[in-house]
Amino acid sequence: MSEMANHSPTHFDWQVDARIATIRLHGADRKNPLTFDSYAELRDTFRTLAYADDVDVVIFASNGGNFCSGGDVHDIIGPLVDMDMKQLLAFTRMTGDLIKAMISCSKPIITAVDGVCVGAGAIIAMASDLRLATPDAKCAFLFTRVGLAGCDMGACAMLPRIIGQGRAAELLYTGRAMSADEGHAWGFWNAVHPPDALEAEAQKLATRLASGPTFAHGITKTQLNQEWNMGLEQAIEAEAQAQAICMQTADFGRAYNAFLDKQKPVFEGD
Repeated sequence: MSEMANHSPTHFDWQVDARIATIRLHGADRKNPLTFDSYAELRDTFRTLAYADDVDVVIFASNGGNFCSGGDVHDIIGPLVDMDMKQLLAFTRMTGDLIKAMISCSKPIITAVDGVCVGAGAIIAMASDLRLATPDAKCAFLFTRVGLAGCDMGACAMLPRIIGQGRAAELLYTGRAMSADEGHAWGFWNAVHPPDALEAEAQKLATRLASGPTFAHGITKTQLNQEWNMGLEQAIEAEAQAQAICMQTADFGRAYNAFLDKQKPVFEGD
């Protein structure tokens, strides 16, 4: 296991408080674009999080009234035009590795989106476990607007599962922005909050998860993702094994003893 409270990334802000990590992308004056370096550093951070024993929940927050404007035009889009196929594939695999690292990190990820959330920013929101937004949130998978396919970083696999095939197809073909109201009605956003309440609500939700049976939360995240590729009988058997593992934890015993004492259980994540 490792500790990440003192993690000091170069290309985004990182803060850990009460076992909750908060990430904010740099570049508020440009609506927080991603660069080659920030992609790689985010990927490596989420990979390390899988082994962190001092972080239970991650909040991916906005910065300066916006979440993320996607890949930086000058730092990413421009150089990609001059790359050969081998270099391009290395880049697209690297961006996909960020999403795989987010999915595999075993920690619930809450995205708190204000303002612009487009391109790879929309993908990061999509790959998070829970998504909060403000009424001003504008989420767009705008890859077709730069001459690319909508199938970027797992969008064609994940987005239809969240909002449905037809709605996902429309957004991925047209690249148009999904309003906060649409996203909430379709199940993309779990909740919509006023801008001045967004971060407090994200913290409240993160605190609730961090105070829960965090080992079991990791199992839940694993099963939510692994069962995409299972038949029903496989899924039921996988959940039987997963739940049997959770029944061996001290938190399970704490919950039982708290019930006997008519108290609220205090979970410790083991």
